[in-house]
Amino acid sequence: MFSLEIKFKDSLRKFKFTPVQIVVIGFALTILIGALILKLPISAVDGKSTPFIDCLFTATSAVCVTGLVTVDTGTHWTYFGKTVIMMLIQIGGLGFMSFATLVSLIIGKKITLRERLVMQESLNYNSLQGLVKLVKYILVFTFSAEFAGAALFATQFIPDFGIGKGLYYSMFHAVSFFCNAGFDVMGDFKSLTEYYNNSVVILTTSSLIAIGGLGFIVWDEIYHYKKIKRFSLHSKVVISMTAILIVTGAVLFFIFEYTNPDTMQPMSLKGKVLSSILASITPRTAGVNSINLSAMTSASILLTIILMFIGGSPGSTAGGIKTSTFGILLMTMVSVIRGREDTEYFKRRVSKDIVYKALAVTIIGLGIVITVTMILSFTERGSGMPFEYYIYEATSGFGTVGLSLGLTQKLTTFGKALIALTMYAGRVGPLTIAVALTIRKHDKGNSIRYPEDKILVG
Repeated sequence: MFSLEIKFKDSLRKFKFTPVQIVVIGFALTILIGALILKLPISAVDGKSTPFIDCLFTATSAVCVTGLVTVDTGTHWTYFGKTVIMMLIQIGGLGFMSFATLVSLIIGKKITLRERLVMQESLNYNSLQGLVKLVKYILVFTFSAEFAGAALFATQFIPDFGIGKGLYYSMFHAVSFFCNAGFDVMGDFKSLTEYYNNSVVILTTSSLIAIGGLGFIVWDEIYHYKKIKRFSLHSKVVISMTAILIVTGAVLFFIFEYTNPDTMQPMSLKGKVLSSILASITPRTAGVNSINLSAMTSASILLTIILMFIGGSPGSTAGGIKTSTFGILLMTMVSVIRGREDTEYFKRRVSKDIVYKALAVTIIGLGIVITVTMILSFTERGSGMPFEYYIYEATSGFGTVGLSLGLTQKLTTFGKALIALTMYAGRVGPLTIAVALTIRKHDKGNSIRYPEDKILVG
C-alpha cells in the first residue's frame, strides 16, 4: 500500500498538482486502495467478497478517522481485515503525507521542497521551517502514546481475552482511540458498554481521545515551553476551549442521564462519573460509547450533536469545525456585546481575516450538515427513524465522529454513499476551505472597494 502511494506521489509531481489537490487526491487514493483490499475474500470471516459499497464505506470511515460502520468490525472482518482497517486508521490519523514521509525517512530518501509544501497543507501548519522535524516529533509522539495506551489496555484485555487476542485488541483500540477513529472490535456494535465501570479502560480511552484531539502543535509547545505563559495564542485557545467543553459536557451529561433508567440510573456513582466523562470527550470525533446512545434523553442527544459539530483541534486527528474556530466565534460575540471593534483573546487581538475564516468554516459546515440531513430524511424515510437520528448521523459524519443512534446499519446504498462523501468532506473540507481563503487573499485582480452601506441585523 505504501509503495503504491509513493509511486502515485511521484506521478502527481509530473502533472504539477497543487499541494491542496495532492492532499485531496491522496486521501481519495488511500480510501480506494483500502476498499479494494477489504473487498478481497480473505478480509471477511465468511470467506466471501463483501459488497463494495460496504468496503468503500468502511475504508472511508477508517481513513477519515470516523468510526461509522455498516458491518460489525469485530465479527465481520478477519484479523487480516481488521489489520487493514487499523493501518488505514493510522494513515488517516497521521495524514497520508506524514506516513509517506516516515517511509521516505526509513529508506533514506530526501524530502523535497514540494513534498514539504504538501506536508504543510496536510498538517494545516503555517510554516515550512522545522516541518520535517515536526513530522518526526509527531511520529514519535503518536507511536509512544499508542504504545502506552496499548500497555494499559493489555492489563484489562489479556485477562478477559487471553494473551494473543488481548494484545491485539489492546493495540487496535489504542491506535483507533488515539487517532480519534472510534472503531472497536468488541463485536455486536457494543463498543465499551461492558466496561462502563472499569476505570482503567474508560480513563485510558478518554485520555487517548483527548490527547489525540488536542493537536500535535499544542503538544510540541507543551513539551518545549512547559509554562503556559510562553504558549502561542493558538495553544492557549485550544487548551482553554478543550477544558471548558470537557468539563461542561461531563457535568451536563451527568445531570441529563442520572435518572435515566435505560442508561445511567442502574450504574454506581463511579460508573456514572466515568460514563459522563467519556460521553463528553467521545463526541470530540472519537465515536466510542459506554452507554446505549439511542436510549439517551433528547437533551443528551442535542448536546452530543453540538459537541460533534465543534469537534477537536487544528493539526490533530480530530474533525469538526475545531475548538479554535468555536472559541473565536464565542469571543467575537463577547466583543460585539461589549461594544469592542476587535476580537480579543488572552490580551491579544485576533485579526479580522481569522474571524472571517472561522465564520466561513462554520457556515459551510452548517450548510453541509443541513443539506445531508435534509437528503437523508427523504431518501432514508423507509427506515422509520425519527428526525433526530438523521441530523445525528449527518453531524457524526461531518465531524468524523463515528457515533450513531442505529441508522448507519439501515442506510440504503445511496445513504451509505452520501455519508461516505460527508465523512470525506469533513476530513478534507475544513483544510481546503482555509487554504482556498488564504489564496484568495493574494488575488490582486479584485482590488476595488465599494462604498459602505448598512444592513439591519438581529
